[in-house]
Amino acid sequence: MELSSPTVTENPPGRFRRWRAGAIATVVACGLGVAAVTFTQNASAATAWPSAKGLVKVSATTNVSGTFDGGLKRFFGIGDGGQGESQDPMFKLANGATLKNVIIGAPAGDGVHCSGSCTLINVWWEDVGEDAATFKGSATARYTVDGGGARSASDKVFQHNGGGTLTVKNFQVSDFGKLYRSCGNCKTQFKRAVVLQNITATSPGKVLVGINTNFGDTAKFSGITIIGDSKKKISICDRFTGNNTGKEPPKTGSGADGKNCLFSAADITYK
Repeated sequence: MELSSPTVTENPPGRFRRWRAGAIATVVACGLGVAAVTFTQNASAATAWPSAKGLVKVSATTNVSGTFDGGLKRFFGIGDGGQGESQDPMFKLANGATLKNVIIGAPAGDGVHCSGSCTLINVWWEDVGEDAATFKGSATARYTVDGGGARSASDKVFQHNGGGTLTVKNFQVSDFGKLYRSCGNCKTQFKRAVVLQNITATSPGKVLVGINTNFGDTAKFSGITIIGDSKKKISICDRFTGNNTGKEPPKTGSGADGKNCLFSAADITYK
């Protein structure tokens, strides 16, 4: 793990959409007079949003091999908080790495990148920029997101560019575009799989999952709770025809089909 040298700051950051480049790392531990901010999700969600136990302001990507435990500190300072492509990630995980107990504030660039199989435990994205996490492993990669949550994602939360299977469980999301998208126009394409278990999605939101049926993608759902969407506008599973040319992939359908989008009415609860 690589992290810049710390200095102390007095005031916690607010909601960022722009940030000056060249910031240095700043760590603020509990007890230094900085009030922790508590974020609470809808009462129906499994877990309340955590309070930050300190602040870490960084100016470069933190590379992780093995396990990195952030102690529920808030990490911020990469990128401008917008949707610009090719921003640096806040954390880059090597194959087999684990990231846990981290609050990712804003700006956070392109969030988390997994170079291969990885595990994210109790990771919280307060204000998603380009993406919350991008998965880039091989066809045999296995990725797990267990616990945590994301909000304010104008586009995607989880972007699956590599191959393999992503399992997301015990997770909450609110104010989002897509919770998961299998890359529809990457130069190298794969058959991808996503498994969603025990997910709480709070409106507004557009789509839980988007997959490419022509590459054999599958999406399995269980224990999905959707809050504040009485008109059922949030799509559970959208199907696309993907390509490797960079063109926008056409949508071909949505809903359960017994082949690629795998769920029943019993798997989805509306509150």
